[in-house]
Amino acid sequence: MDTSSENGSSQCTVTVPESADGERLDRFLPGALEAAGHSLSRSAVQGLIKDGAALVNGKKVKPRHAVAVGDVVVVSFPEARSEKPEAEDIEITVLYEDDDIIVVNKQTGLVVHPASGNLDGTLVNALLHHCDGKLCELAGDDRPGIVHRLDKDTSGCLVAAKTETAYHSLVAQFSGRETGKEYLAITNGVPTQQQGTIENRIGRHPVNRQKMAVLEAPAGKEAVTDFEVIRQDEGGKWAAVKCVIHTGRTHQIRVHLKECLHAAILGDPIYGQPSRQKVKVGRLLLHARRLRFRHPVTAEMVEFEAEVPEEFEPFL
Repeated sequence: MDTSSENGSSQCTVTVPESADGERLDRFLPGALEAAGHSLSRSAVQGLIKDGAALVNGKKVKPRHAVAVGDVVVVSFPEARSEKPEAEDIEITVLYEDDDIIVVNKQTGLVVHPASGNLDGTLVNALLHHCDGKLCELAGDDRPGIVHRLDKDTSGCLVAAKTETAYHSLVAQFSGRETGKEYLAITNGVPTQQQGTIENRIGRHPVNRQKMAVLEAPAGKEAVTDFEVIRQDEGGKWAAVKCVIHTGRTHQIRVHLKECLHAAILGDPIYGQPSRQKVKVGRLLLHARRLRFRHPVTAEMVEFEAEVPEEFEPFL
């Protein structure tokens, strides 16, 4: 997988792995592009394919084209309208705000920051509007204020920095494992253990680059998750699991529940095969319920809680 840019435009080259053999191009590309840092919806990908901006082995094809192992797909993104994201009036739920930080309850389906091919409609665009542009720019032009992230389909608590003081403090706390991060997940089936701690290493899947996976050292990075089943279906169809993460690896909870406890999260399009799950839901049932950290200015330990979305209520 390779990403390059020239004259303001960018390209991403993806080689089709064996695991995607025979898959429709418009189904394969969104996940492959997200793994390369380009978050696009399926409809956006279909538009690129129809416009001839996604070529398979140098040829224009239809969205339903079946890709084969070894096919080379080159996606060309439109020239960026601006180097910096623009403020957009997107509704967000603010849990707390002062002159230094803002804490929000991010809704599911909202990408945290812009990337190639996804320049607007993100949380950063919403924050720029809400904060009148007052966000710390140390994280980069495309992600002002961002000190940690949530997956697009994960909802819940997220803090952003308005000032340099807040940015440095929060980054140090997250990297130093000084924050508290509690999640609620609803799994397909019941985990093989009721509670415990998972400690291993997570990195990019060696075959399917859309996924992350548990790897043997020295590959990957350390990943630590505490878990506890707090409620479960008597028939074993689902379980509500509290997860506390001590590291922040990409897809950490999703991988740990699937690979280590054999219980993928309901509605997980990457690890869970929703069409085959026992209970059908309309979204990934993973929610960042509580976030705790030391306030960058007052040094007071603060904790915030994001209300559990209504999609979780039948399981609680």
